[in-house]
Amino acid sequence: MKPTTILLATTAALATIACNAENGAENGAKNGGSAAGGNAAPVEAVAPPENGDWTEVVTQTPKGSFRMGNPDADVALVEFGSMTCPACANFDENGVPQLIDDYVKTGRVSFEFRNYVRDPFDITAALIARCNGAQGFFPLTRALFKGQREWIEKIQSAPEAQLLAVQNMGPERQFLEIARLADFQKWAAMRGVPTAKSSQCLTDREEINQLVQMNADATTEYPRLPGTPSFAINGKLLEQASTWETLEPKIREALGN
Repeated sequence: MKPTTILLATTAALATIACNAENGAENGAKNGGSAAGGNAAPVEAVAPPENGDWTEVVTQTPKGSFRMGNPDADVALVEFGSMTCPACANFDENGVPQLIDDYVKTGRVSFEFRNYVRDPFDITAALIARCNGAQGFFPLTRALFKGQREWIEKIQSAPEAQLLAVQNMGPERQFLEIARLADFQKWAAMRGVPTAKSSQCLTDREEINQLVQMNADATTEYPRLPGTPSFAINGKLLEQASTWETLEPKIREALGN
């Protein structure tokens, strides 16, 4: 795929999907509480793997996404998430800790994150998050969500002429330049991704193509994908479930609780 084709494909895919925060979704579970309430029965666990912790079992799927937890879990939860989406950052802060502690660790629920890239800045952050492979993906993704506001502000504070020049670059340079604006490489080096390695990741044509293809696959599989974050359970796209408060009851229902 030629560089211009990559950019055109990305732009076309992003035009149909917005962050749920932009669609007026409420920021649920702000206090980090469980939507099921304190009286909900604990989920019955299955035998853990040899290392004793299902959250340490992380693999890359054939679709290019990353999955945490028991690959044979009763409930396969998929999040379609954007690194530049405030609603996704909110879910990561207020939903993911409970999801991991109360459900993934039991071995009854697996958690798969599929990057849905909405713009070149999103692609850049995703390339950094994916750079250390399966074991680094979730820690880096969560750290990027935690610092989302700061690194987006760094990009936005760049001179307009510089931002315009970056937008006109091909992918062999564009994502590396965006990473420099956001100070991603220094940030990543402090988290175990050497600068030379992140430079390779930011210019990896195959990985860039895969991110674009993941967008196309998502909208083909789920033509009514409403925005990010969106969720699917056991292959079925959920409606009105973009916060932890609205998602957790659907997880418990799928578990039969």
